[in-house]
Amino acid sequence: MVPVSALAAAASDAGLVRAALSGRVTALRARTSALAAPLSDEDMGAQTMADVSPAKWHLAHTSWFWETFLLEPHLPGYAAFDPRFAYLFNSYYEALGARQPRAARGHITRPGAAHVRAYRAHVDIALARFLEVCGEDVLAGLAPLIETGIAHEEQHQELLLTDIKHVLSVNPFNEAYSHATPPPAVGEDGPDWLEYAGGLDRFGAGEDGFSFDNEGPAHTAWLPPFALASRCVTNAAYAEFIADRGYETPSLWLSDGWARIQEQNRQAPFYWRGAPGEWREFTLHGERDIDPAAPVSHLDYFEASAFAEWTGYRLPEEREWELAARQSNPASARAMAPDGWLHPAQADQCSLFGGVWQWTRSAYAPYPGYRAQPGAIGEYNGKFMCGQFVLKGGSALTPPGHVRASYRNFFPPAAQWQMTGLRLARDA
Repeated sequence: MVPVSALAAAASDAGLVRAALSGRVTALRARTSALAAPLSDEDMGAQTMADVSPAKWHLAHTSWFWETFLLEPHLPGYAAFDPRFAYLFNSYYEALGARQPRAARGHITRPGAAHVRAYRAHVDIALARFLEVCGEDVLAGLAPLIETGIAHEEQHQELLLTDIKHVLSVNPFNEAYSHATPPPAVGEDGPDWLEYAGGLDRFGAGEDGFSFDNEGPAHTAWLPPFALASRCVTNAAYAEFIADRGYETPSLWLSDGWARIQEQNRQAPFYWRGAPGEWREFTLHGERDIDPAAPVSHLDYFEASAFAEWTGYRLPEEREWELAARQSNPASARAMAPDGWLHPAQADQCSLFGGVWQWTRSAYAPYPGYRAQPGAIGEYNGKFMCGQFVLKGGSALTPPGHVRASYRNFFPPAAQWQMTGLRLARDA
């Protein structure tokens, strides 16, 4: 994917920019629909916990985003598909009015899945029309908003998969979203340490290409020397932590984390089943034997922190990870595909990107000089900069081309349902 801003700078023919945008939006919308294609109408309406949104809601919300922020303000004559959808499918934009509570999205039995698909078709036709008739100057001015819409829907493609995984996991039988074959195995050697001198450096997104507002402004920061593991922590290593009574040793845990695992009587990662020596895990491909050499996934921040404490190392700072990632190509990550292997695999150990989102010990906070964008779109990132931690790298479910070294994902420390793991760091 070539960012439209890069195309605009490189091409004198504005038609190339228009064609590139049109192709990207068409492919994006088709991929979202393809991800939902294996699901029944019953699958698409289920909400199995407050963090999970129904697949039907993801399909509608991503359409509502385009309709609300692009089509209604900028396509003359556009008529909303159904004005009631402004209430049903607004996610968290306070400036745009009241909305269905997040934990009650599963209560929306009407519109049904077929009606939501009709809504998507309505928006798709309007998007194609907009990209055909929009003036060149207007298109150039709206390019950052269109890029945000593309990245927003890519985020929901990943959320659709993590959410349906939870929905399928609570079924009484071993249900699968896909029956794909895992990638070939690779070597199982332990992690090497990649050492960095640190020093004064520049961090955050620059001027080239698209980035979210929370990735900037670019700023200077000092890093002491450090080392980063070349591989993520594996299932085998995490099983050793469990066998060594890691979940029973309070000195390893942050206070809130220890209280949480005691309350839940937790003894293993979110989707692990069975017992030591015979662990299995639930995946989008059904319940399977654990791959010892694959990255461990679905850890919350507390589990990642406790494991790092057990090893005597630590979680990386987000700027340490960013510095290391500049030497790794995000395109080297195994690409997510609707019919591909949708789980961390040994093959993911070959890249700093992909496999699992990696917890850092950095609180999700504004960079120096950060200001949220004006208007409702400014609620996208800035208002969540409290009580969350930064994750880096993408996962086996992240759409190709979505992440970069400066990308800042974020979740509260108790979040488990996302495909989150860890990579160790140490002081050099």
